[in-house]
Amino acid sequence: MLISVYGASGYQAGLVLAELSRRETPAVLVGRDAGRLRRAADAVGFTGAEQRIASLDDHAALVEAFTGCDAVINCAGPFTGSGQAVVAAAIEAGCHYVDTAGEQLYVKEIFDRFAADAERAGVSVLPAANDGCLPVDLLAHLLAEQAGPIAEITTGHLIVDGGGPSRGSLRSALATADAFVSGGLTYSGGDWASGIPARSRSITFPGQAEPTEMTKMPLVEVITIPRHVCASHVESLGEARLGARLGTPIAPEVIETLAEGPTEKDRVAQRFTYVVDAVRHDREAVRGVVRGTDTYGTTAVIAVEAAQRLASSAEPGVLAPAQAVDPADFLEFLAGRELSWAIGDPQ
Repeated sequence: MLISVYGASGYQAGLVLAELSRRETPAVLVGRDAGRLRRAADAVGFTGAEQRIASLDDHAALVEAFTGCDAVINCAGPFTGSGQAVVAAAIEAGCHYVDTAGEQLYVKEIFDRFAADAERAGVSVLPAANDGCLPVDLLAHLLAEQAGPIAEITTGHLIVDGGGPSRGSLRSALATADAFVSGGLTYSGGDWASGIPARSRSITFPGQAEPTEMTKMPLVEVITIPRHVCASHVESLGEARLGARLGTPIAPEVIETLAEGPTEKDRVAQRFTYVVDAVRHDREAVRGVVRGTDTYGTTAVIAVEAAQRLASSAEPGVLAPAQAVDPADFLEFLAGRELSWAIGDPQ
């Protein structure tokens, strides 16, 4: 199996390459700068890995770079305004596609624009294979299977510590600042719309005595969950303090002066809790919980595992996580990598 990594010299890509190296999976590094690609390969022990040069504005070079690969993992954020070029090239090259995007409108555009093309080409496209969207999406599917018909779903994200976001994450926040200010899309009444106020303003997370103030946030599972769970309303919330920070973007010139990303020590110290709170049609509330450490490291594991599974067997088209992989099996795989999940409310 041969996996290409686009944007291979970036922070998240470095963790993806390290995970591929740990698995002894051959990789092709793709990007714009040969020197940076060589340094990225050397940093994780991929000294002999092939490197291919292709920029986002050169479709032919991108297609050539992905040709012969089983899957590509796109780590080159911000994905808004650039990710579609990589998707289009992967489809033409007959190469399955995974990315680590957390940009809500971008992911919706991928579904809207490429679903038919990917299906015709026999290519599987899985956007948002990251620490937040993928496990939450899978858990929502299992929760709906066990709890029965669902009327409403609210997802909530709480992240503690971790040393702050990477430069790539800050660039993505800057590119999507308007969505953070507005709260992004809500799925309501069979379609997605902006400007719908949140129905919840706080969440009591497992182990908490008091609720945490939350704010509506443009998280990607709002786009993916309704594609496989029949619910009339889906909204996503993040901690209010984090929402305020992301809604006040940092200037590009300031971002470039910051560290590329959190240190390994900071990443390991990070804790995240994601909840899926659902209300059945009989108004009974049910909950799913995902907990883990190291959002960036977890994203690398998820992206690599997803790419390998797509390359082995997946339906063609643009897919939500629960459509691309077996939800319980993938979550059990992640449980072996220090992520826990449960249906119920573990304390």
